[in-house]
Amino acid sequence: MNKKIIFGIIISAVLVYLSIRGINFQDIVRHLQQIHVGYVGLFLIVAFLMQWLRSYRWGVILQPLEKIDQLSLFSVTSVGFLAIAAIPARIGELARPYLIAQKSTVQMSSALGTIIVERVLDSFSVLTIAVIILLLTDLPSWMIQSSLLLFALTLAIFGCILGLVWRRDAALKIINRILSRLPGKFANKIDEVLHRFIDGFQIIVNIRLLFYLLFLSATVWLLDVLAIYILFEAFGFELPVMASFVVMVILMVGIAIPTAPGYIGSWHFSCILGLGLFGIAKTEALSYAVVYHFLAMIIVIVLGAVFLTFNKFSVSDMRKQMNNKI
Repeated sequence: MNKKIIFGIIISAVLVYLSIRGINFQDIVRHLQQIHVGYVGLFLIVAFLMQWLRSYRWGVILQPLEKIDQLSLFSVTSVGFLAIAAIPARIGELARPYLIAQKSTVQMSSALGTIIVERVLDSFSVLTIAVIILLLTDLPSWMIQSSLLLFALTLAIFGCILGLVWRRDAALKIINRILSRLPGKFANKIDEVLHRFIDGFQIIVNIRLLFYLLFLSATVWLLDVLAIYILFEAFGFELPVMASFVVMVILMVGIAIPTAPGYIGSWHFSCILGLGLFGIAKTEALSYAVVYHFLAMIIVIVLGAVFLTFNKFSVSDMRKQMNNKI
């Protein structure tokens, strides 16, 4: 078994243990029985809108390469999110580039570049929200320092991407000097991949579209905040809206940790940590985490399974494509 997979399983096991330690499971059942079911339906609607909007935003990022119809984008996005949740060691991140390359003329390596742009936009949006929260809320010093560090790192990555696009020729000259020290055939393959990879960043050249993407990204995460708050209401938590922002930021950082498939452990521990900052008892917080995780996975699994029938997907072929074409 892959070492990364084993490491992820170990991390999940530790976080699950920390999440359930000292928990009376009869209390969990009692909290689950008291949920206001009407809010659950509202949560699912918002979660569906989030996934649709994510697919639409990806289409905007892909526009400089090729305009792709929304149904194909939503189909590929749904299968891609299922792959991310189900395949360990973050290998599922390659699913969308792999699938969109089958449905369009976009090269897999170029599509991978658009995924990186998407991740940077997400990080920038979430961490901007985190910085605003830090200015308005009294939070632990470790959280303040971590958020500022991640924000600075995201700005640095975004700056590097801007440099690659706006100073493409100069950047490629530097890269070519480095590649000239490698064997010819290997260097040529890497050079070809890098050119296609940078093509995936072309959306950044258009300032108007870049601001539109930032608006879409902010909207995605505000919908996520709304979904979190809806579940607060489902559990009867009397918490300020700010609490849903805090839980969202901590959760996004938590699930970035490589764990077992489905974010098992990291999702639950992050929710417990975030809700604990606002005085929610561990048992109630774990009950919330279980429901939140279950509903989020239901959306991912159902939509992914439905659209999987319309997409040709193979993990082994995806890896082969990555090795041979990228």
